[in-house]
Amino acid sequence: MVAGCATALLAGAAGTANAVDNLPPKQPLVKDLQTGGKACATGGDTVYVAAAPTLSAVLYDPEEDDLPAEANRVKGTFEAWWTDSAGVEQRRAFTTAEGMSGGQRSWPMPTDIPANTVVSWHVRADDGKATSAWSDAGDGSVCSFVRDDVSPERPVVTSSDYPEEQIQDGVGVYGSFTLDSPSPDVVGYRYNFIGEPYAIARPDEMGGPATIRFLPVRSGTDYLTVQAIDRSSRVSTTTTYWIRVKAGRAAVGHWKLDDPAGSRSAAAETGTAARAGTGVTFGGPAPSGTEATATVSLDGTGHGFLTPDAPATDLRKSFAVSAWVRPGETGRTMTAASQDAAGKPGFTLGLRAEDSGPAWSFAIGGTRITGGAPETGEWAHVLGLYDAETGKARLYVNGHEVGTAADATPTEASGAFQIGRARGTAGYRDRWHGEVGDVRVHDRVVVPDEVTELAQRKPKLLGHWSLENATDSASPEGSGGAPLRIGGGATVYRASDGSCLPEVDPDCPYVPPALVGDGHLSLDGETGYAAADGPIVDTGDSFSLGVVVRLTDSAPSHPMTVLSQAGEHTDAFKVRYQPSDHAWQLVMPVRDEPGAPEKVVARLAGADGGEGQGHQLTVVYDDGTDTIRLYLDGYTTADATASLPDGWHSTGALQIGRGKVDGGWGEYLHADVDEVQAYAGALSGGQVLQLGLGAGTGP
Repeated sequence: MVAGCATALLAGAAGTANAVDNLPPKQPLVKDLQTGGKACATGGDTVYVAAAPTLSAVLYDPEEDDLPAEANRVKGTFEAWWTDSAGVEQRRAFTTAEGMSGGQRSWPMPTDIPANTVVSWHVRADDGKATSAWSDAGDGSVCSFVRDDVSPERPVVTSSDYPEEQIQDGVGVYGSFTLDSPSPDVVGYRYNFIGEPYAIARPDEMGGPATIRFLPVRSGTDYLTVQAIDRSSRVSTTTTYWIRVKAGRAAVGHWKLDDPAGSRSAAAETGTAARAGTGVTFGGPAPSGTEATATVSLDGTGHGFLTPDAPATDLRKSFAVSAWVRPGETGRTMTAASQDAAGKPGFTLGLRAEDSGPAWSFAIGGTRITGGAPETGEWAHVLGLYDAETGKARLYVNGHEVGTAADATPTEASGAFQIGRARGTAGYRDRWHGEVGDVRVHDRVVVPDEVTELAQRKPKLLGHWSLENATDSASPEGSGGAPLRIGGGATVYRASDGSCLPEVDPDCPYVPPALVGDGHLSLDGETGYAAADGPIVDTGDSFSLGVVVRLTDSAPSHPMTVLSQAGEHTDAFKVRYQPSDHAWQLVMPVRDEPGAPEKVVARLAGADGGEGQGHQLTVVYDDGTDTIRLYLDGYTTADATASLPDGWHSTGALQIGRGKVDGGWGEYLHADVDEVQAYAGALSGGQVLQLGLGAGTGP
């Protein structure tokens, strides 16, 4: 019996050990307290809020005092106090519901909390058996806030660079705007310009002004909207400041380089005339589709250069330099333009030979940006830009930014501007071999739209065939150019001339309308085609082709080609309908070889079955950006765009309704075809839209 009693006592002792005495919750930490989502203000600071806030705290209860089956739950007790206008202290308290330890407890304060009065508060945790110390006990701190019920006054905007309602210079020129408010508690200004995202400008001290910088990117009327924000996050009414911006000012140095053959110097549109070395030949070819009428050819020797013997601009400020260039070789580094510094160039713009291949290059102040793929004998527009405001240098090729913008720190380069060479420690080097034209230097930022305009090559209409009639099996070109020869199995369909109307005369047969205009070409899918007498577009350079087509079959049994132009062994391009994919395809082999790899892009579309208006298909090859695109009804997609670095020149005739298959003709088209248009140059997306159904001659 004695042993049994001892055993019972031991069991009781063990049970007491499992039921550990309850431990009080942990004291809430000031870092876990918030007033209306803002951190608890300590050390005499006070949080300002715009409305009665929600107070919150993260509360913890020790896990050591829990049995395995127990939930670790805790609630919070908040207290707030203030002195009212009569000098009497007021107190409010609130106890939250229970929740899991480590969770947030909150108190949405009553809306009658007085405005413009310091309200203090603290909190403690309660696990139902014990409470923690208040959050301000020991090393803790009281939190406080003030409810602000007054919004800041509307801000005032001033600018000496762009005075309101006055027309000022201009696109590409930064200006300063000062934002201020009479309210002493303003901590920020929310602003935006037309089309720009909203931003916040912070004053150096509360209630003070803030200055922002703005770069106009378009001429005309713009405006700035500003709201003041106070420390309680109240927002003022909006101030609108109207700006009138001039177009970007002209280049400070501009040499067209279109002087007559035999000239020994280049006239300057602005700046100083440039003397020419004996290795310069005037009267060189110009890039098509531009305003340039001639360029200079540089022979790559020590005599192939031009210089005004004076600097073009201060490189420590914002500037841009650009030119049309055509390299005669790409195996070595060559400079199109530079400006002299002591024993080195302040910047260089040109072509750089790299291990991975040649690339366009803009170097300034130890920073170099490269990109693009120069090709011997191919025109490119290159532009280097240094923005002193951001400290960034950028390189653009054919209107598109290449490489990665980089921080640059230019050095003083007050020496002469150079065309075709760069200063080195032992004389000039990296001499240009090839053509250079339309060299410009701007003493400002050239904005992206201006870059695009400078590099623009206006497409040239090579042919427009309306296919509304034919004489002697030939359908004429709209401006008297070469006709399209119509082969067997192809006929020109003519719509009613209006002399017989079925709705007026019951005996008058119904004649369906033409696809576009008064007629179209109908192809039988077996032998029908039309063809030019030779190649229409230069497939080695940028080109665009548009056509309207309506498939006669609703479920074609084989691929059918709409347009093609062949080389010796294969088509340089082919536009076809691929029934297995229910898609229009643009197919361009990378080489003129049997079985050469092909770049294929596609747009999904069902077959027409002889009904409806058909589809507008447009092919665009941009040699400047090495891209091909297929547009369907004026639009393209990422899937319908691909890279094609090296287009090759085809010698075959333009074909409508058939393409090369195994060395012969095949993939005959069973469809109606209309409005065939061909351009030298790459049409833009907007210009492609103008080629839409019934658009006539397009852009």
